Parts: sequence; C-alpha cells; structure tokens
Amino acid sequence: MQDVFTLLSGLNEYIIIALIILSIILLIFNISNAHSLSKLKKKHRELMRGAKGENLEEIIKEYFQKVEQIGKESENIKSMYKGLHDEVKMSIKNVAMVRYKAFDNVGSDLSFSLVMLDDNYDGVILTSIYGRGESVVYAKPINKGLSRYDLSDEEKNILKEVCQKNQ
Repeated sequence: MQDVFTLLSGLNEYIIIALIILSIILLIFNISNAHSLSKLKKKHRELMRGAKGENLEEIIKEYFQKVEQIGKESENIKSMYKGLHDEVKMSIKNVAMVRYKAFDNVGSDLSFSLVMLDDNYDGVILTSIYGRGESVVYAKPINKGLSRYDLSDEEKNILKEVCQKNQ
C-alpha cells in the first residue's frame, strides 16, 4: 500500500489538474442542464396555462364533460330512433289498387279494391262496387295478410300481390 502512495505522490500535480478539468466539464454540463430545465419549465407553464390563458387541466375536464354529454345525447337519440322505428313499422306502407268492371252492363272500370297494409300485413281493403244506380263501399279488416270476411276474386288477387311484393 505504501508503494501506491509513493507512486502517486509524484503525480499529485497531474491529479489535481485532471480533477480541475473534470470539475469544469461537470460545471458546463450542469449549466447546460439547468438551462434546458428552465426552458422545459417555461413550456410547461405555457402549456398548463393554455393558448388563451386557460388552464390545460380545466380544458381537459371540459372536454371530458362534453364527451359524457354527447354520450348521453347519443343514447337519447337511439331511444328516439327505436320509438320512431316501431311507429314506422305500424304505418301503412304496402298499398295497391285494382280497378275493374263489377257488372257486365256497366260501361267502364269504375269499381275498385284498394289494399293498405303495414309491415305486419295488418290493415284494410276498401272496395267500391259501382252499379248503374248506386255505388257501395266496403271496408274489410286484414290481420297478418288474412281477412275473416269473404273476399272477392279481385280482393284476393290484389291482397296476394301486395303480400308477395313485400316479402
């Protein structure tokens, strides 16, 4: 151990110079890091303050509140859509009409049958029979494409046409 101290005793001046140079290099790195940290702190303050002087945290909170509100509105719209969809299914959409001559002695196709059904094939058949002295209108309810009343050939044909067209 004594040999190491005797060997180093002649190099004291070089060791001190090396330590001074190392200290100067470390001081330069420290100043550079302090400068970089100062810039980052300034950017952080600007970021947290926002572009209009608002706090970034407040901006993010508002954003999430708006997202939550939009989610609730979306759920409301979905439930309204479902209600409208159910109503539309019950509206009359399947309509057809046929004109015909009910009696041979009547001059034109003045009689008609009109079918009006919803998506479930529920609705009504309106039939007008025109004769020389009178015109009679019948309404026959339709449930799932069938009537509990007797249908004329024209009514059966137009009902069948509407049901087949929309399947």
